[in-house]
Amino acid sequence: MQSSRHQVRRARALCGALLTTLVALAALLTGASASQADTTICEAFGSTTIQGRYVVQNNRWGTSAAQCISVTGSGFRVTQADGSVPTNGAPKSYPSVYNGCHYTNCSPGTNLPARLSSIASAPSGISYSYVSGAAYDAAYDIWLDPTPRTDGVNRTEIMIWFNRVGSVQPVGSPVGSATVGGRTWQVWSGNNGTNDVLSFVAPSAIDSWNFDVMDFVRQAVSRGLAQDSWYLTSIQAGFEPWQNGAGLAVNSFSSTVNLGSTPGGPGTPGGPAACKVTYGTSVWQDGFTADVAVTNTGSSPVNGWNLAFTLPSGQRITNAWNAGVSPSSGSVTATNVGHNASIAPGGQVSFGFQGTYSGSFAKPAAFSLNGTACAAA
Repeated sequence: MQSSRHQVRRARALCGALLTTLVALAALLTGASASQADTTICEAFGSTTIQGRYVVQNNRWGTSAAQCISVTGSGFRVTQADGSVPTNGAPKSYPSVYNGCHYTNCSPGTNLPARLSSIASAPSGISYSYVSGAAYDAAYDIWLDPTPRTDGVNRTEIMIWFNRVGSVQPVGSPVGSATVGGRTWQVWSGNNGTNDVLSFVAPSAIDSWNFDVMDFVRQAVSRGLAQDSWYLTSIQAGFEPWQNGAGLAVNSFSSTVNLGSTPGGPGTPGGPAACKVTYGTSVWQDGFTADVAVTNTGSSPVNGWNLAFTLPSGQRITNAWNAGVSPSSGSVTATNVGHNASIAPGGQVSFGFQGTYSGSFAKPAAFSLNGTACAAA
């Protein structure tokens, strides 16, 4: 797995969403149902839904050779996996099933993205079928990001390798072992050029397992690869084949994210019940700076914060201080840094950024702190 894998491996949003819609429409028009026949997908980025709550995607991107999957009511099976690629590079594809959002294609009814500190538990179950005569890994992916984004590449990827066959290995290098979920894993850590990757490799193949995804998320947090104020965006299970792979199957998959009852409501780390934002600017021709002060006017402390707002059309952020701000235009989110993560009741934090603009200059119309609308001063 190299950087190209993460740049192109995941299904393009428009292709996936359009193909999902076409499959659903075809089923409606023909009266087809999952109980009558499995759905076969051979389109490179084709996808469909199962159980009314998960998305299954073919996601062939690393080769022009054919790949097809047969989608069942509980998972999928790879029925055709032509061609091969070198095992010291990126795999051919990532046929998978997921709960959450993947390049704007979100599974029905998902409550992801969800802030890590708001998640009480995330129980999941998986059952795999393996084959010989191929090179692949059985990869369970957990994606984390500082912002609740539903598109693009996330900051940190956690991979659970339930099995690996052939001369394939995770991104980075071994950094020791860890006991997670009552099992011992070899731990690998690295960066593929676009995001951090933390991998847990089983010493021998695991066919099926029920576990809590948050056990692995807490490992990423403890190793400095995520923070409690970050978001879980998707939970995925499938295969990364390098050579062959026909017959590989996810027999069943389940994923539930249980949100805890924290003050301030789901998705918040602990308030506030109210907030106020002061947005001061200095404007010159084609450029500006913004100094933003966030006051917690509630009665509960804020431990980890995200301030969401929309920049008016034509504005673009070029650099920021005292907060991470992304993306650079449109609907953006400012996230605390280490020294200003907490806001006591009545307390205030501040950050700023510099940007460019075209046309007439205007300020954002509204702000929300951890999902709570703020008054604008």
